[in-house]
Amino acid sequence: MKIYQIDTSARKEGSTSRALAKKLLDKIKRPEDEVVYRDLNDEMIFISNLTESGMKIPEGEQSDQHKKMFELSDKLVLELKESDKIIISVPIYNFGPPATLKAWVDLAARVKQTFKYNEDGSRVGLLEDKQVYLIITSGGTKINSKDDFLTPWLTHVLNFFGIKNINIIAADQIAIDYEKSVKKAEEQINKIS
Repeated sequence: MKIYQIDTSARKEGSTSRALAKKLLDKIKRPEDEVVYRDLNDEMIFISNLTESGMKIPEGEQSDQHKKMFELSDKLVLELKESDKIIISVPIYNFGPPATLKAWVDLAARVKQTFKYNEDGSRVGLLEDKQVYLIITSGGTKINSKDDFLTPWLTHVLNFFGIKNINIIAADQIAIDYEKSVKKAEEQINKIS
């Protein structure tokens, strides 16, 4: 089994989302499992200077920046395709996702790789049979409240990729009661078999 762990917090040290993701990984990982780790703060590239829509630029017309972008995009798509379980740890920043997570989604959304168009124009995700665990933390935003734009967006994106088996582990409103929020999330982790 291959587990793909993605950390998105801008904080390397003292990050609650990263710490909870580590606890979850320790809980679900078997000795024979392979873990592919990606810290989105280490090398994320933002899509820019496209000449066409849909991440298509003929190779001969690609700048060095485009080549780096496509190389990283190819890596991210492969990591997703090859994974069986995915752990995404993500804090809510200003009601939504960190910019690095949005950039990851933009690079991973590739036609005929992670989704395709049907003849009628509808889209179908191509990444089925994957289990995703979302570790979501927030300072004051309640998960799935009207102020939470991260959770519905990320769930929608994963569904768009074809991923429907999503388990949300929340440590929300940690600025209000840190101990209670983290304990609740740890209890959710401990119930996972």
